[in-house]
Amino acid sequence: MLSVIICTYNREKYIYKALKSVAEQDYANEKYELIVINNNSNDNTEKLCFEFKENYPQVNFKYYIETEQGLSYARNRGIKESSGDIIFYIDDDAEIVPGYLSEYDNFFLSHPDAIAAGGKIIPVFEGEEPKWMSEITRELLGGALDFGNTIKPFKKGKYPGGGNSAYKASAFKKFGLFNTELGRKGSGLIGSEEKDMYDRFRNEGLEFYYLPKAAILHHIPASRLTKEHFKKLSYSIGVGERIRTKAISGLKYFTRLVNEIIKWCASIILFIGYTLVLQPQKGWKLIEFRWWLTKGLMNIKLSNV
Repeated sequence: MLSVIICTYNREKYIYKALKSVAEQDYANEKYELIVINNNSNDNTEKLCFEFKENYPQVNFKYYIETEQGLSYARNRGIKESSGDIIFYIDDDAEIVPGYLSEYDNFFLSHPDAIAAGGKIIPVFEGEEPKWMSEITRELLGGALDFGNTIKPFKKGKYPGGGNSAYKASAFKKFGLFNTELGRKGSGLIGSEEKDMYDRFRNEGLEFYYLPKAAILHHIPASRLTKEHFKKLSYSIGVGERIRTKAISGLKYFTRLVNEIIKWCASIILFIGYTLVLQPQKGWKLIEFRWWLTKGLMNIKLSNV
């Protein structure tokens, strides 16, 4: 049994398409359950979920409201309500490609050593991409993830995207649930809860894999391409890293600070490279990202965030 979980908060524009993409998979209905965890949405999310249930009665659909605000609370609720051996998380603003469920199912059957896996993420920008958009900022804003066309373990320092990942249910029994101090809460953008979970696996020598054919289309509205959103997101990434590493140890946080110096050097080199090919705006955006992230990492207050 597969448990497909969609945690949602005010995504009435996308939630029905996300559910529909699961229901219309070429995969036996009795082999999976589809669970929605509504994290206090105040739009038409609930209405659309009930419409879906009526339109797709063949789907084993379950709907719950999680009153504790926060994505990690919603994800943990999904784990508690699930009954599958494999637990999926799909973003509420994404659509899965045909063959998605079969691809994951076949993978776990043929890779009993794998504790988790994640697939390709293809961002679909609904507004015109700004000139400063680069491969790196596309990953930051749209979650773009593409490591080629072959199944392979994620390399050290690389992780599946949180909105396209699957775990053995036994992993949560052994390693615990998602850290509720991390993860987005309402309109907040703090993340790192998936990275925290994957680090627990990696510290035990366990592998998680990249699945190129298990892809999602991740819809990105024009509102996420503004300078203010980029600033808030960058700062929030830094805050999440500070919370995550400090929760492990003071040494881990110090190591992350040292690593930030290395990342600054890499960002400066990239800026120079982009400038030499007459695309300085792309390089400057990486400097801005590093600047705001560093402030969040060091707990330096930022205006309007």
